[in-house]
Parts: sequence; structure tokens; C-alpha cells
Amino acid sequence: MSARDTALSVLIACRKNNAWLDAALKQQLARDRLDRRDAALATRLCAAVTQNRLLLDEWISRYLKDKPSRLQPAVLDILRLALCQLRFFDKLPPSAVVNEAVEQAKRLANPRAAGLVNGVLRAMLRDPSRLELPRELSLRYSHPGQLVELLRANVGETLLEPLLRCHNEAPGVFLQTNTLRTSCQALISDLIRQEGLAAEPHPWLPDCVTVSGGGPEQTEAFRDGRFYVQDPAARLAVLALAPAPGDRVLDCCAAPGGKSVSAAIDMKNEGTLVCCDIHPHKLDLIRAGSERLGLDAIQVRLQDASVPNPDWAGAFDRIIADVPCSGLGVIRKKPDIRYKELAPLEGLPAVQRRILEAQASHLRPGGLLVYSTCTLLRRENEEVVSAFLAEHPEFGPEPLELPGLGRIESGMKTLLPCTEGTDGFFIAKLRKR
Repeated sequence: MSARDTALSVLIACRKNNAWLDAALKQQLARDRLDRRDAALATRLCAAVTQNRLLLDEWISRYLKDKPSRLQPAVLDILRLALCQLRFFDKLPPSAVVNEAVEQAKRLANPRAAGLVNGVLRAMLRDPSRLELPRELSLRYSHPGQLVELLRANVGETLLEPLLRCHNEAPGVFLQTNTLRTSCQALISDLIRQEGLAAEPHPWLPDCVTVSGGGPEQTEAFRDGRFYVQDPAARLAVLALAPAPGDRVLDCCAAPGGKSVSAAIDMKNEGTLVCCDIHPHKLDLIRAGSERLGLDAIQVRLQDASVPNPDWAGAFDRIIADVPCSGLGVIRKKPDIRYKELAPLEGLPAVQRRILEAQASHLRPGGLLVYSTCTLLRRENEEVVSAFLAEHPEFGPEPLELPGLGRIESGMKTLLPCTEGTDGFFIAKLRKR
């Protein structure tokens, strides 16, 4: 099984089953048992095709007499994958790309389809002049038109194209140091010397390491619990919460547990950190992460964050509510989010408000609550918080003062990948008077 065959199988599975790319890729890689190099190539191919699907279809249409949608679906998948390699993967020999695409068409379609694939791809190689970028932003950056307009309304015209462009770039890999077991500098040294990774300190976030050149989760340093993988934006949410040793802290929507372990390390593993989720199977992810990092302050609970727990009334010093959201801030990492229906997302603010209401009852007077999302939409961010504050005069915004951001008097901040270099993320810090 080649990397191209694996990638094609994943793309077909996503189309047929409406599956998420990450899940389909994980299943196919386990099934095909590719070596590390081919698995990495298959992963990059799947991401690149998904990121550029609308652009690829536009290019393909310029070499066909009919619309690409009229093709047999598997044939269109094959053409997308092959064209993506020809345009975006310079080190892959064009002849090998074309030949394998033709063989894939023979296996999955028929000889006539194989001839079409061969003819279209060779026409592209002979006459690439028709592969210039379209002017329309939706096609150029492969974001459906409705999504482009939604993002325009939330980030403005000036930042729109930089944001769309950034969504099609590879995200960085960031490691947060488990300072209970090592130092940032020692971790960097170990990753370079023992693991052969390229590693350096993050430019503005303390105890954060940027890495490239391999999978950090396959290293001995990861198995030993010397770091955890987390984007700087999520780390900033925990720094805004500022948990201290001895605090009683609640992470009400905790899975998979990144912010929970971040908070527990800041607490020096002293105090109580209750971590909740509504899905029982996700609680195992929190347990596994806390055990690997040696954090026994974490207590895992099955709890619906939108329902107040009478036993917790006024019981916590600090609460983090990283609520379910549309996820439009992490399109770089989950490129298929852009193609999902937008209408179901309109009900999220009501869910988010219920969670914020429920968690407010768990906070003691004088305590801090951080509300966060990984989306850029004001209706899920500022508007949810503003509506909550209007109905709860006992709460008020608390100024943010964070690395890389400085002091923000409003207590609310939306981070963008094209400006801060992080995930798209929202943080609001509230104090109960």
C-alpha cells in the first residue's frame, strides 16, 4: 500500500461517510501500517486536498467539457489527489503521480475513466497556463462562499484574506513544559540531542517549545511526561485563570484535558482540580494525560456543564469554561470544518449561555471565571459574555495581562492565526464581586 493509495482511501471514506478527516485518517493508517515516512506523506496529502478542494475542482473544470460534479465520484477524488501533488508537492515526480492516478482509476472505475484521468493530467502538464489562481476568495482559498461572508462580518475586510490564506498553511507544533519534571531548556536539549527534533523556545510564551522534524508524541520525553502538546492560545486561557497551589479549581468542559493538566502544573499539583465532561469515554483521555504527567490533584467527574450541581454551589475559587463551539478558529488543524453546514451552528450561543449560567453558581464570591472558545464568531464570544454580564451585576470583567498580548482592560480578547500566530481563540476573564 502506497501513501497515495492510503490518502485516496481516506478521501473516499470522508466523502462516503461524511466522516471527519482526522478520524478517517487514523483508522486508515492503522489498517495500512505504513512506515513513518509514508504515513507522514499520506497525512500531508489528505490535508492539502481537503484545504484546496474548491480550488482543485475549479482547475479541473478548465480541462473538462463538463462539470467536475458530473464525473464518477471516485474519479474526481483521484483527479483532486493527483492535481494536488502536481501543484503543491514539488518533490514528487510528475510521471509517477500520473501513472499511479491512472492505475487507481483502473482499479476503482474502468479503463475509460483511466483514459480520462490520463488525458486530463497530461493536458495539465502540457498546458499549465489554465492553472492560474482565481480572483474570487472563496475559490482561491477553498472556503465556501457563506463561510467567507461569515468570517468577513466577524474579522473585517482587512484581515479576511490574511485569515483565509493562513487557514491553508501548516500549523506549528507547540509543546508546553511539565515544569514539575524538567525545565524548558532541558527539554529542548533532550529533544534535540536524544530525539533528533528541531526545537527552540517559543518567541513570547514562557516554558513553550516549538518543534519540527518528527512526531513529538513518539518520543521518550513524551512517554516520561516531560511535556504536553498544546497551542499557545489554550495556554493563555489557563494563564488568564492564574490558578495557584491550594486552589479549588473546576474545568467544566475538560476533555481531552489539555487545560486541566496546564492548570494542575501551575498549581504545582497542590490543591483540587475537578475536571468534567458529559461523555464518559472522554474522561479516560483526561485520566491518561494526568497519569502520564504525574498529576494526582486532578479529579475526573461525569457532569453536564449546562446543569448546576447543588453540591458545588459557591465551592470553587476558579473556573474555566472552555465551551463547545463552532471550531472556526482551528480550520488550520481541522480543514474539513470549513465544509460543514453553518445553520446548525446558530444554536450554539444558547448552549454556551446555559453553561455560563450554570458555572456562575459554582464560583465563590471573589473568585475568577475564564470563558473561552476556539471560534472567531462574536455571537459565540463577546455577545454571550455581554449578555451574561447584563443579567449578572455581581460579575464584572477583569483586565487581562498575558505574555505576547500585554494588558487588555476590557478583559476580552480574540486571537487570530494571522495576527498572533495561534489558533483562533477567544478569552474572557470575569470576577464575581
